[in-house]
Amino acid sequence: MWCKRVSSIPAFELSQQFALIGEDLGDAVLEVLASGRYIGGAAVEGFEQRFADYIGTAYCISCNSGTDALYLALRSLEIGPGDEVITSPFTFFATAEMISAVGATPVFVDIEPQTFNLDLNQLEAAITPRTKAILPVHLFGQPMDMTRVMAIAQSHNLWVIEDCAQATGAMWGKAKVGSIGHIGCFSFYPTKNLGACGDGGAITTQDAALAAKLRMLRDHGQRQRYVYEEIGMNSRLDAVQAVILQLKLCHLDAWNRQRQAIAARYQQFLAPIPSIGLPQSPTGGEGVWNQYTIRVHSAPHMPCPGEQNPRDVLRQQLQQHGIGSMIYYPVPLHLQPVYRSLGYQPGQLPVAEQMAREVLSLPMFPELSATQQEQVVYALKESLSQCSNE
Repeated sequence: MWCKRVSSIPAFELSQQFALIGEDLGDAVLEVLASGRYIGGAAVEGFEQRFADYIGTAYCISCNSGTDALYLALRSLEIGPGDEVITSPFTFFATAEMISAVGATPVFVDIEPQTFNLDLNQLEAAITPRTKAILPVHLFGQPMDMTRVMAIAQSHNLWVIEDCAQATGAMWGKAKVGSIGHIGCFSFYPTKNLGACGDGGAITTQDAALAAKLRMLRDHGQRQRYVYEEIGMNSRLDAVQAVILQLKLCHLDAWNRQRQAIAARYQQFLAPIPSIGLPQSPTGGEGVWNQYTIRVHSAPHMPCPGEQNPRDVLRQQLQQHGIGSMIYYPVPLHLQPVYRSLGYQPGQLPVAEQMAREVLSLPMFPELSATQQEQVVYALKESLSQCSNE
């Protein structure tokens, strides 16, 4: 029996995680504060080594954010004006923004409706003599088919930069994302599977020369103090965030397993509802479900008042039931005002545009209970019923 509302449920929350590890976090932070070493040092180096070991790469270069990780990765590969980088139109803006920030041009390829990731059947048609790299995004924690990505890249002599911001711990085959391409880029924003208590990011690679260049670029372009070889930037992960992340890394696999169990329950609970579409993990991959994102179909059997988007109406009604939700992302990147000059037109990338109208992310965090999920599904069914009756 589905339960009626017993309490509000946010889309994401961290209080239960803090209750679990708060004392250990406090001890670790106080130890750093007492040391007087807040930038660099053993805390940062220790985290970098642990994270590289976890991902399965020889090197990890920490930085200030996932956005900086993307920028530094592109810079390290000397991608710039006149170059093109193929990526997804359905992702957070930073993915394309950093391509533009180095002077290159983002080229958008449509996505799959099941995984929300790049449609690899359309990828090769977008490659031109100016293409320098492919930037696949493991969106919502679902891994791309990296076997195909790497094969396409190799056949065209292209770099591969994995955007792993939402997918720390996800697997393609027996390898973790971020260890398969030439460079992996991670975000430790607090809502990520491995989240800091502030901003943070990291870059992973197997290439010693790239690692050395990335370290130089994140530190104002210097290898030797006060000797500057390139125009770099100041992008550092501070020691406090490093010890927080190292402690949380010990729990990450358990938290990811909880997310997978929650996603499996959602799949079971929601499968009988015809007016929504469920996300799918790709065959050969293991997702870590940073988000659980459904599609609210715009179909004749579910008319909603006026011209409002059915997804938006449903979200409003879920809020009335005390259920939080999020929309990622309501405007695909190729239709953003800043990219009008690229010449993309509405309808040109139809799947991404449809997903932008239909997606809705339901509550997802490791501590979400089965009872709470029943409450979410009860509210979802009630809201859908209200929508169809109006």
